[in-house]
This record gives sequence, C-alpha cells and structure tokens, in this order.
Amino acid sequence: MEERHRTVAESQAERSEVIFPGDSNSLGNLFGGRLMQFIDLVGAVAAYRHARSTAVVTASMDHLDFVAPVHIGDLLILKASVNRAFKSSMEVGVKAMVEDPKTRLLRHVSTAYVTYVAVDQTGTPVMVDPVIPETEHQKRRYEDALRRRESRAEETQRKRELRKILTSDWHV
Repeated sequence: MEERHRTVAESQAERSEVIFPGDSNSLGNLFGGRLMQFIDLVGAVAAYRHARSTAVVTASMDHLDFVAPVHIGDLLILKASVNRAFKSSMEVGVKAMVEDPKTRLLRHVSTAYVTYVAVDQTGTPVMVDPVIPETEHQKRRYEDALRRRESRAEETQRKRELRKILTSDWHV
C-alpha cells in the first residue's frame, strides 16, 4: 500500500450533544464517564478517517482534564483532530466546549488525548499514514504528541516492572 501524507483537516471530527437528566449526577452535572464516552466516540471518528482502516481501537486516554462542569440542558460540542500518527497508532486531541445557543459563545469544559491503534479484521495492527500539520497550532500539537508518547512509554515500562514484583496481597 502506498504511503500518503494526510493533513490534520482531512480527518477532523465534530460531535454535538444536548445534555439530559439521564446523563447527569444528582447535582445536575454531566457524569465524567459519559463525557469520556463522548470524547472516545468523536476521537475514534477522527482516527478512522485518518487511518482508513477496517477498525481502530482505543489504546489509552490520558491528560483528561475536567475544566468546568457541564449542566443539564447544555449544548456540548466536541472537536477532535489527529495530532500525530506513528507506526499503527495515532494520538487524537479532543476539546469539549459548551455552546451558548443565544450568543454562540463557547466555554471550554474538557480536553483529552486519546491514542487509537488501527487494526485489520483480525485485530492485527496496520500501518497508518503520517499526518502533516499545517498551522502553527497544529505543529505545536504535533511536537507535543511525541513528548506525550515518550512519557506514556516510560510510564508503561515502569508499571510493567512494578507488576513483576507485586505479590498476590498487593491490594491490602
């Protein structure tokens, strides 16, 4: 398969949700887990678009920041972009905002970085094309994605080593 460089704009995705009582806790705020689900779904769309593979699977979600609450009745807007593509994985940045329907002003409520892996029908990772950042903002996110990947790799190795030495009563 011929490698093709894809721009960030080619795979961007957006999702909108109205927040209902069933999505919320007793204070009327959106459940954090429900927000995580919305983030994962819109991020996966961007990853699918970039990879053009049979499937993508979520490998990790990190740097999930809950900046402000989302309330019942709010219009939640989520925007996702592929920050960087590696061998078979892609880091997707997702920004969640609440839109005021009268003024159309946006209020930032959450940011997350999600890593997806492109796989074939058997679940075997497949190569993805590189992403080409065009704007200064995209170039900064591209560079930051490499730093986060290196940090994740170090943490994954640390946890592997820790699991080797834990005994069966580690939770006590």
